[in-house]
Amino acid sequence: MKIGFEYLKPMLKKNEAKPGPTVVMATVEGDIHDIGKNIVCLMLRNFGFNVVDMGKDVPAEAIVDTAKKLKAKVIGLSALMTTTMVRMEETVRLVKQHGLPCRVLVGGAVVTAAFAEKISADGYAEDAVAAVRMARKLSAAND
Repeated sequence: MKIGFEYLKPMLKKNEAKPGPTVVMATVEGDIHDIGKNIVCLMLRNFGFNVVDMGKDVPAEAIVDTAKKLKAKVIGLSALMTTTMVRMEETVRLVKQHGLPCRVLVGGAVVTAAFAEKISADGYAEDAVAAVRMARKLSAAND
């Protein structure tokens, strides 16, 4: 999959305008699955977002610190396992504790809209296309 992404990267349309909103993406701590996150990152970049991909198995504190440092508009969190999706709530809580103006978008195979609402995430995406739409909405609402 990584080889495929590297092959496709140069084919992405280059946006000559100013860089788009910054989105910090990560697979939450304890989870090592990142294919879905990688697809979302690719799609977001293709639509002009400045994507900072922190990788997989990333602690909530590191995600929030990076978002704060980069003045990210959106934090995107991914989880594939029910045992790790609970880590998303920790990130949402830290964003609020730090008073960050960025919005938190969650998704992944086991994540549902009901779960996103329960943890007070700002948005939920069921797939990469929905993630782009929601990231646009959340970054615009954050202006």
